[in-house]
Amino acid sequence: MHKKSVRGTVLATAVLAALAVSCGTTPEPVRPASGANAPDGTGATPYPDEAYAPSTGEKVRDAFATLQATLYDSCAKDCGYFLGRVNKELQELDRAMKDDPKGSGHFPEPIQKMTELNKTLGGDASFENLKKHQKQLIATRDFINTWMQDHPDDYR
Repeated sequence: MHKKSVRGTVLATAVLAALAVSCGTTPEPVRPASGANAPDGTGATPYPDEAYAPSTGEKVRDAFATLQATLYDSCAKDCGYFLGRVNKELQELDRAMKDDPKGSGHFPEPIQKMTELNKTLGGDASFENLKKHQKQLIATRDFINTWMQDHPDDYR
């Protein structure tokens, strides 16, 4: 009986620790109430430097972990939030890769994909623009996830 109680406590602690790590401390983007759209002329955010610059000391590993947290989400519940979050996580990972001590040349393919995505988005991170380019946004996320999985020494 005592072993089951200890085992359960250890399991619960491990689950809570994993959730705490996967959630991170990056604040979530402000979003309107479900179903509400931003007024015209708002929502365009300059990036990647200003809006999505990672906090001091953020590592590629941490940024990649928060990007991976979007892998099983979709537009089903709150598309504006989902697309905004994927874009935010991609921008933070891009900045972390460029700022990595190994140098930006250490992540050539992911940085190239981000350059292509950012050119397509044209600095407009509004829901309407992200929705318009949803296929490329998600394809970029999936490509970078696969590339990083194939290069584990690059972010650990």
